Amino acid sequence: MGRLLLLLFLCQFGSSVKHSLKFFFCQTSGVQNIPEFVVVGLVDGVQKSYYDSNTGRPEPKTEWMKKLMKDDPQHLEWYTARSFHTQDLFKHYIENLRKRFNQTEGVHILQSMNGCEWDDETGQINAFNQYGYDGEDFLTFDPQRLTWIALKPKAVITKLRWDGEEDQLKCNKNFYIHECPEILKKYIQCGKNFSQTAVLPSVSLLQKSSSSPVSCHATGFYPDRGLMFWRKDGEELHEGVDPGEILPNNDGTFQLSVDLKLSSVTPEDWERYDCVFQLFGANEYIITKLDKTLIRTNWGKPAHITATVVVLAIILTAAVAAVAAVAVIAYKRKKAPANASEQSETLNPQT
Repeated sequence: MGRLLLLLFLCQFGSSVKHSLKFFFCQTSGVQNIPEFVVVGLVDGVQKSYYDSNTGRPEPKTEWMKKLMKDDPQHLEWYTARSFHTQDLFKHYIENLRKRFNQTEGVHILQSMNGCEWDDETGQINAFNQYGYDGEDFLTFDPQRLTWIALKPKAVITKLRWDGEEDQLKCNKNFYIHECPEILKKYIQCGKNFSQTAVLPSVSLLQKSSSSPVSCHATGFYPDRGLMFWRKDGEELHEGVDPGEILPNNDGTFQLSVDLKLSSVTPEDWERYDCVFQLFGANEYIITKLDKTLIRTNWGKPAHITATVVVLAIILTAAVAAVAAVAVIAYKRKKAPANASEQSETLNPQT
């Protein structure tokens, strides 16, 4: 059974797929305690980078992206410069939209998703660039006809303005049709190169309570083609086990768990059981014996620890309530003069 699953993994790994590079941009106005501008980059649906206006620097989120930025300083410079430039553009865009719609206060959000898709078998490329404002679709770009499409009547003014910027339209076409696919191919190749060196996980035995199943947990492995199972006397078990799914970690590695129900295990038979982890690309196995001394639990904690946690929770709840009360009072004091000025002043919308 294990060999069959591994063969299926190999067949899936070798088949053609449609790859994607997506950037999500978010510019806010009137929102406190979060960055005004955020960029999240994804390759094939997995986050590979992050940038916000507070830090002012890109942060790689996968191991292969960390290696790329370290080995290719020019790409890091390009990424940083592009983030700064887009940050300035989005701040300008949202200020213009607020003025046009007479939005003198309140929370407002400008979002964009752009990027490209590439089929590694047919070579077909699809590009996209979409904008949303305050939770509604706003504009979308047609790279073939070099024109913007207004998705709402109030977006027509922006469409006409952006359609008149011919040089920028040509730059957009070059990026989405040529530059974006090349970057995507570069990322895919970097990921493949990194995956050629398999990263083995750390494996632990976990148990929530004395009556819970024992979980064999592997984390930190790469790529996401791991196989894990319980054995008894060297034979793979299919009854009394609960296999989990491979899940991503924040650093681009993966984790996997398989539970063993102790109700099917007699105390004298514990030494006959073990957990096996196998990773595609690695020739070695990680074997973990079912041993009570190796099981990590969160039950049986001393009573004074529980009491301390309860006290801390009460203090935290009281603090949050106090902060909320102060915020409400401050809001009411600030709201009265704001309403008065709103009734006496009217801004002319800009066209």
